Amino acid sequence: MIPSITKGLLAASFVIYLVGCGGISKEARSQVTYTGTFAELQASPDPHIGQIAIFGGKVISVQVLDKGTELTILQLELDSSDRPMNNDQSKGRFLVLSNQFLDPALYPAGTLVTVVGKIKGSQERAIGQMPYRYPIIEPIEIKKWPMETDTSPRFHFGIGVGKTF
Repeated sequence: MIPSITKGLLAASFVIYLVGCGGISKEARSQVTYTGTFAELQASPDPHIGQIAIFGGKVISVQVLDKGTELTILQLELDSSDRPMNNDQSKGRFLVLSNQFLDPALYPAGTLVTVVGKIKGSQERAIGQMPYRYPIIEPIEIKKWPMETDTSPRFHFGIGVGKTF
């Protein structure tokens, strides 16, 4: 029989695990007011300044500033759990300007994130020689997603030496 303290610790660990694996909080999700697409926001951000949006993507770079941190994100569509779909279907890039320190070691290039935040306008910068308009988001909540693991079966059937099918 398992002691009640052990049962309690197991239950608490399971709850913490479930909370950690969840997506964007209901509180942050309920604040979203922007209903347009990323392409619409990029084309014309000014009418939407002050609205709350949810976007996700892959971290391209992190820059620590005097008063916070800037994340450059490659936008990716979100799945039903608000996780960015790690594919080649991007509509562009956006900036996340946080007034808090976000450690670059915790957000290395390639990290998948979902951001709920206030639309603050845009900033034009160059990608190589090409001018590019980056929508700017001030984060309310940032969800860092764990790296995906390979879920394919770990067994196979084979006949002969070095042959599998």
